[in-house]
Amino acid sequence: MPVDHETAKALGFPKPAYTVVEHERRWLCREPPPESVVLSEKIVDLYIARSRLRLREARPIDGRPARLRLSRKADVDARTRLVTSIYLTEDEFAVLAASLPGRRLEKLRHRLLSPPGIVQSVDEFLGELKGLMMLEAEFDRPELTGAFAVPDFVLREVTDDPRYTGGHLVRHGLPKEP
Repeated sequence: MPVDHETAKALGFPKPAYTVVEHERRWLCREPPPESVVLSEKIVDLYIARSRLRLREARPIDGRPARLRLSRKADVDARTRLVTSIYLTEDEFAVLAASLPGRRLEKLRHRLLSPPGIVQSVDEFLGELKGLMMLEAEFDRPELTGAFAVPDFVLREVTDDPRYTGGHLVRHGLPKEP
């Protein structure tokens, strides 16, 4: 289902032509089967202070070119978010990375074989979040979110738990479990 223009406008996204709607779910998980991994990349996210902006450096570990971008995100609800991104050159990225204040989060992202209309990836967090692994599934249509067959390496869903969003993790660390 598309996000209505008034909701997008209220979240600071006045022109739908530049906005992507993401539909996703997240789960805590164990390591995925190695044969299901099609690409791994090192990701360093800089969550820019006092904003919804994130500077992302995604470098495939097989040496393919990096994807460098500045993104702005806002959640419509726990499963729907609006995103606008600007892709950057290495030089542009270096200027922003050196001058913007914020907190960094590092992870390895393992993209998995996925059915049509779904992109699955497992994030293996590094640094202070080492040991945390999370499966994220992005769906090209919202109706696919409920019909998703959860892989057997999944532990529990955390889609509706805001403590497992990147912005919260980078500011507060690993959530305390009851």
